[in-house]
Amino acid sequence: MKLGFWKHSFVSGVALFGVAAGALVGASGVAVAAPPVSTVTATEVAPQSVENLGLTVRQAKAVQHRHREFGYDPGAIDGYLGTSSWKAIQQAFRDQGVYTGPIDGIVGPETIKALQRSSKSHWGYTGAIDGIAGEGTRAAWARYADYCVDSYGY
Repeated sequence: MKLGFWKHSFVSGVALFGVAAGALVGASGVAVAAPPVSTVTATEVAPQSVENLGLTVRQAKAVQHRHREFGYDPGAIDGYLGTSSWKAIQQAFRDQGVYTGPIDGIVGPETIKALQRSSKSHWGYTGAIDGIAGEGTRAAWARYADYCVDSYGY
């Protein structure tokens, strides 16, 4: 019991000292400069997101290979559809006439709509052109990827 009392008293004393010291430092009128703001721009540190839309690494590699074969640069053939891969896919969609958005590598609603439009005429997509990568969109995308796998032997 006595040890608990001393522990409690010690902790309370340290806390009281910390509060008092903080009040004294704050009252001293000494200003301390904030650390400098970093000058690194967002483009220098922006991570490359990966969105395979349900494809396996094998399927994604085949899609990357196909786009490279047709003159689009997907970056590394690594099975991860990142910004460079999606830029290549967006450019291919633009050349097909199914995409009018920016070539930015972002898998947003306009990119998904282009995928849906392309998949309607070639890969059995029967759903709405709604920009949502639902089950039907992903299934059609997988059929395209399987075609690429078969074509390139992945």
